[in-house]
Amino acid sequence: MTLASAPPIHYPDSDGQPMADNTQQFRLIVLLKENLECLFADNPEVFVAGDLLWYPVEGKPEIRVAPDVFVVFGRPKGDRGSYRQWQEANIVPQVVFEILSPGNTLREMHRKFQFYDRYGVEEYYLYDPDRHDFTGFVRQQNLLQTIDAEDAWVSPLLGIQLDWSQATLQVFYPNGEPFLTTVELKAQSQRAQQQAEQEKQRAEQEKQRADEALRAIAAERERVARLTEQLRALGIEPDL
Repeated sequence: MTLASAPPIHYPDSDGQPMADNTQQFRLIVLLKENLECLFADNPEVFVAGDLLWYPVEGKPEIRVAPDVFVVFGRPKGDRGSYRQWQEANIVPQVVFEILSPGNTLREMHRKFQFYDRYGVEEYYLYDPDRHDFTGFVRQQNLLQTIDAEDAWVSPLLGIQLDWSQATLQVFYPNGEPFLTTVELKAQSQRAQQQAEQEKQRAEQEKQRADEALRAIAAERERVARLTEQLRALGIEPDL
């Protein structure tokens, strides 16, 4: 008699929950995810994801969470249905962002904190746009500890600055440039194109003026040459 093999364990790619409950939350999630993608675009070993289920333990599909945004150093870019840690060289997502919505409960967020603390997240950032409340945690002595910062913080791993001194959370690249939405990026690109076109037109105008000046100089030299020949034909040696 042969024993029946155990059925394969199913790891769903969706938890049935929406990525965001409102436009403000969605906008901030997309802002973080897309700009972090841009930040690490040239590094093939940095994986950035948004609203992707993370399964830390093989054989335990019930142990899972879907961070709003997370960053993994040491894993290649590419599409995934979920982040199954045992298939990813057992590398834990090092940085996690959560953007709160009115539907998030204290119990839910406490459970998420415990999850991130237990499974080794290095940096955890939590922002409530309705209350304009930012909280950050960094792993110290093997525990996530609240950061000590009044209105701005630089992520040790990402190098980005998180600034909540104004009316909303602002995020800046390591070079000081702000994270921009797709609309802002398009407007910036259009301005850059317009500026480039203006510079091209100015360069063409300068070249045209230079060409005209060279033609004028050449014409003057020809005129002088003709006058010189005429004077010499009259037996007069011009004093040039």
